[in-house]
Amino acid sequence: MQNFSEFDWDIPARRDLAHPAAFYPTLGLYNLKPRNTCGKDTISIYGPKRLYFNEKRAVAGLYPHSAVRALSAALTRIMPAIEPWRALYPFESHYLAIDGRRYHYLDEGHGEPLLLVHGNPTWSFYWRELVKGLRTRYRLIVPDHMGCGLSDKPGDYPYRLANHVGNLRQLIAHLDLRHVTLAGHDWGGAIGLGAAVAEPERFSRLVLFNTAAFRSRRMPLRIRICRTPLLGRLAVQGLNAFARAALWMATSRRERMTPMVRAGLLAPYDCWSNRIAIHRFVLDIPLSSRHPSYSTLAAIESGLERLGDKPAMLIWGMRDWCFTPHFLERFLEFFPSAEVHRLAQAGHYVVEDAHEEIVGLVQDFLNRNPLGRGQPASRVPAAHGPPDHSHLPSTGP
Repeated sequence: MQNFSEFDWDIPARRDLAHPAAFYPTLGLYNLKPRNTCGKDTISIYGPKRLYFNEKRAVAGLYPHSAVRALSAALTRIMPAIEPWRALYPFESHYLAIDGRRYHYLDEGHGEPLLLVHGNPTWSFYWRELVKGLRTRYRLIVPDHMGCGLSDKPGDYPYRLANHVGNLRQLIAHLDLRHVTLAGHDWGGAIGLGAAVAEPERFSRLVLFNTAAFRSRRMPLRIRICRTPLLGRLAVQGLNAFARAALWMATSRRERMTPMVRAGLLAPYDCWSNRIAIHRFVLDIPLSSRHPSYSTLAAIESGLERLGDKPAMLIWGMRDWCFTPHFLERFLEFFPSAEVHRLAQAGHYVVEDAHEEIVGLVQDFLNRNPLGRGQPASRVPAAHGPPDHSHLPSTGP
């Protein structure tokens, strides 16, 4: 039988338990995880196409546990046929509990740690080709921001830049990552650099893709429309317009957006409540000093000089209509010695458009900028049980 941790199973959350999975040991499943199922009280296969099974009846004893185990095994066998995109994402899920909510991440390979931080409206699926291409030599840590991907999507959460930076710092501390190579795309650049500015001693190298971590008043009209009161929320959360439009607006090589790739990018955002973070990210772009995240972004910008001694590489899709070449040139003011690769035929989803070239560029950059002597790469990943981070210091921004 396949390891059930390869898949993401939905079960009803028990609010009286810190780790709801502990309530279901008799189901015969490995690493059961609660998930917001858009109001449905079910076990479900996560994604746009679902099979449902009433779990409460099984727990109440109305179904024999052996029958539940048999059903689980059957669902595991047929799951790749139901959700073909899973074949593109053959990774084991891990979770960190943060304030009672589950923060999902991948932990693949061994060696020097590479921290890949996604933007909006993507998730860890966006980095899949880099994970596959680099995990034989490096340790790839790939989180999903709260509200994104396979992380929880609470309705009562601030979803501010400071929260995302704080969550990432908790993950870094939980895994005790040191001498990290940061890779950030879109919002992942500001979030990842926010963590690096706060703890520069943990980071050794920077790789940035079509992103920003400084104040700017530039915003494309199509994004401004998504910030419009009522209309913007209906479009982003109701119609999933932001994520769907990105499938063709953010790439220059449209043939890369196969049905499987499109399904994978959209899978976690399959209903109104599961799209909350997409909308909140759009609203959290700070254009003026009155915005709640303006001071956080200003602090990150002012702290970039602390990272100036670290080897940096900027990989830019030059057909990006959002993070245009202007943002690349702005980064070069902070990192004038950075290595630059301008990919003329790539758009905003630069990794989708050019992942074959990018894997080689990253590999070569890491080889030419080795860790200093005496610097340990990273601890060997330990077995991941229910996390206990009660010992962690405060990680607020």
